[in-house]
Amino acid sequence: MVSSMWRPRGTQSDKILQRRTPANSHGPDTSTMTSIRDVSATTLRKKSMKDIVRHFTPAWFAVTMGTGSIAILFHNFPYANDSPVMRGFTLGFFFFNLVLFLLFSVITAARYIFFPGIWPNMIRHPVQSLYIGTFPMGATTLINIASSDIFQGYGFGGKQFIYTVWACWWINVAISMTCCFGMMHVMITVQQHSLKSMTTVWLLPVVTLIVGSSSGGVLVSALQTYSPSHALLTATCSACMVTIGLSLSFMLLTIYILRLVVHGYPTGASILSVFLPIGPCGQAAYSLLKLGSSFRSLLPLKYGDAGGFLRQPGTGEVVEVICVVGAMVLWSLASMWILFAMLGLGYTLRRERIDFRLSFWGTVFPNGVYANLNLALATTFSSTFFRVWGSIYSVGTLILWVCIALPTICMVPSGRIFDAPCLEEVMIGEPTRNERSAEDLKN
Repeated sequence: MVSSMWRPRGTQSDKILQRRTPANSHGPDTSTMTSIRDVSATTLRKKSMKDIVRHFTPAWFAVTMGTGSIAILFHNFPYANDSPVMRGFTLGFFFFNLVLFLLFSVITAARYIFFPGIWPNMIRHPVQSLYIGTFPMGATTLINIASSDIFQGYGFGGKQFIYTVWACWWINVAISMTCCFGMMHVMITVQQHSLKSMTTVWLLPVVTLIVGSSSGGVLVSALQTYSPSHALLTATCSACMVTIGLSLSFMLLTIYILRLVVHGYPTGASILSVFLPIGPCGQAAYSLLKLGSSFRSLLPLKYGDAGGFLRQPGTGEVVEVICVVGAMVLWSLASMWILFAMLGLGYTLRRERIDFRLSFWGTVFPNGVYANLNLALATTFSSTFFRVWGSIYSVGTLILWVCIALPTICMVPSGRIFDAPCLEEVMIGEPTRNERSAEDLKN
């Protein structure tokens, strides 16, 4: 099977070049043609280690997101939860994910150290740059298991360990904030976007805040043992993050609905992006459940102004009820997006063939989030429906992970899966928005 993704780059480059070469020019310059030939040759032959590093895109951290979600599902699985087998799978996926995360981080650092010119090219790319958000989200899955399983489940490390994890969480929060607001600013000022080309990949920088907030909710119960004030600070910061992230997500999803109505479903592998809206809805709901439980245990405060709102009896219970109601609303929205995703995927598969590529990994984490939300709701309501449905969906997510992991492993030795579109599309001279504005002023 020859994927359209692996066609000779010369053909694709010629088409792009013809589309972007000004009519009054005498053709592309020599340096541009050399760059295109270099990229084409690299794509056709088996990639060396240097080529792999050069083509290692931020999208690879979607692998750590998906793998981390599987570890979380094993940790929260309601049947045989305390058995050595289930706990072994949880730890196995956690350490495997930790190795992947560290390896990917080293390769990413090497990419921008040895090829510094790639960074501005990648930032200018309207799709690849958005995958920067997968880095902090992949780290969040590690923080969750480190807190809930390794510390609380095994009692490892004591106070020093959990405060180290807490420090990592604050670093992750800073990176998530930078990804969210920084990339939104870049999308507005540097990149060129259109309604027709819009996909839910736009959500990736924004969802970092929601995912980080859920991790904060997990940390609260561990911190409360040592410092209720630190736990309250974490819960409050997480509540602000999920509010901002969810608000921005709803704005972008509104645009996405308009895009679907006006232009239809995305074509090719881009159709898989229809699963991404499950992520912000499902993860925000899970975050609200954790935060509601946290505020119930932290409030009312035992210090401060006696007449203050946070000192009033019943405050914690009221906050939890609001959070649970909000979580149910978001669960309904996440279920709606699953239906849209299935309809869109079925519609596309009946009309065209979708070849495997790295972006398939973007489907694992949203589905894992939805499964985990159902398991959390099962605990909140003591519901058999959510317990069974969450378990079935968890098994389905594990099967999805296996079905994506196997072809990925098969494609790694040849290097075919290592492909950086930003190296070709930006090097052929596509101007930024600022450059276009300057050219318009000259004319």
